[in-house]
Amino acid sequence: MPRVVPSRRDRPRPDITPARIRAVEAGSPAERAGVGAGWELLRVNRLGIPDILAYRRELGRGSARIEVRDPADGRLVEFEVAWEDPGLEFEDVIFDGIRLCANKCDFCYIHQMPQGMRDSLYIMDDDFRTSFLYGSFVTLTNLTDDDLERILDEQLSPLYVSVHSADEERRHGLMKPWPHKVPDAGAAGIRTMIERLEPIDLYTQMVLLPGRNDGPSLTATLEYLASRPNVLAVATVPVGLTGHRRNLPELEPYGPDGARAVLQRVRAFQERMLAERGTRFVFASDELYLVAGEPLPPAEAYEGYPMLENGIGMVRDFLDEPPDTLPERLEGRRRALLVTGKLFAPVLERAVAPLRGIDGLELEVRAVPNRTFGEVTTVAGLLAGRDLLEAVRPGEADLLLISPNMLKYGTRTMLDDLTVDDVAVALGMPVVPGGSSLGQLARTLLQGEAADVAPSFGFSTHAVKEASEQH
Repeated sequence: MPRVVPSRRDRPRPDITPARIRAVEAGSPAERAGVGAGWELLRVNRLGIPDILAYRRELGRGSARIEVRDPADGRLVEFEVAWEDPGLEFEDVIFDGIRLCANKCDFCYIHQMPQGMRDSLYIMDDDFRTSFLYGSFVTLTNLTDDDLERILDEQLSPLYVSVHSADEERRHGLMKPWPHKVPDAGAAGIRTMIERLEPIDLYTQMVLLPGRNDGPSLTATLEYLASRPNVLAVATVPVGLTGHRRNLPELEPYGPDGARAVLQRVRAFQERMLAERGTRFVFASDELYLVAGEPLPPAEAYEGYPMLENGIGMVRDFLDEPPDTLPERLEGRRRALLVTGKLFAPVLERAVAPLRGIDGLELEVRAVPNRTFGEVTTVAGLLAGRDLLEAVRPGEADLLLISPNMLKYGTRTMLDDLTVDDVAVALGMPVVPGGSSLGQLARTLLQGEAADVAPSFGFSTHAVKEASEQH
């Protein structure tokens, strides 16, 4: 039974960021103390609480004194729990605001966004807490000594780190950290940070730019990362470009020859690491294989898909859940249109071939040009509702299937704030998310919309920003 301290009126200390409470569990200590949804958490054990991690840390001590406030009238309530969950559910996981990036990278996607999108898409986030919680990649350049001590003390492991190059001068040239935004000069050195975080497991990535950090530089970076015992794996992904680059350095996307050259280096390093460490260690993104026109590795080559959300193995994961037993025919006739990005369209065309044998089912896979970000953008997840409206004629199909990766997490809203229902009304046909696996796609096509369709990239940092409305 919690001990409730008499209510009082007070103003919270300046170092406190109130955390809004979404819900209170029935029968919990918080409910028994009179706390309700819409109240605010102020302190735990007399400490301001910046995020859900710090909240869990204080509860983990076994005894916690919790201070909350009703913002409607300013009334404060304190109650205590011992080895018991207080029963509070918060609206956000980050209470004091998502940390912003301290860099001006040549290849930053936010710098090349079209105008007119929702505000959250322009936030340059770089927060070690969402890296631990959700696997988002961070640069580490905005960490303070206190942040480092906290990561080490609380064992916030693993973290996901954007390395790009282990050559400090080359990395600095790619990322261009703002001196006044880097709180600790040592944080700008990636080797320094990796070595200071030696007790913390790291998954790393390299965004590759043709002629800048590939070729021998790629191999040199892999050599360094393989020498660090806390680096578990490296993802190599090609630079993402849009048609909205203004006042930015000239960059080119990878063509087939460049992508094949990267894959050749990756495979050579994988063979060596398999022999020396029993792991491939470095993994290439699906985009590199598709651009190169080379076959995807088998599922076992991804070693459990540890970086699926970074586009490492997503296509293989989609293909490796085949459809259930297919019917010979449909009761009626159905024309279905499957829309996707230009990069994935040939893969999807081959994957749905068995479905074409169903009598009464007419399928078309359509590669939709990306007018929103520019046609250099070829992935399905960056198609907006307006792109569909330009590529599909009203009433031309009985059913339109889209990629769930086009939707804001947990909603039916697309990047330009058009909803699935908006598109369905405009086109005069049902529009449904197709599924994140081939089997799910087939079930959706034959049985209707699945209840559990979600983006295959999970609850990433961007989704956190969207869900918490930290705009």
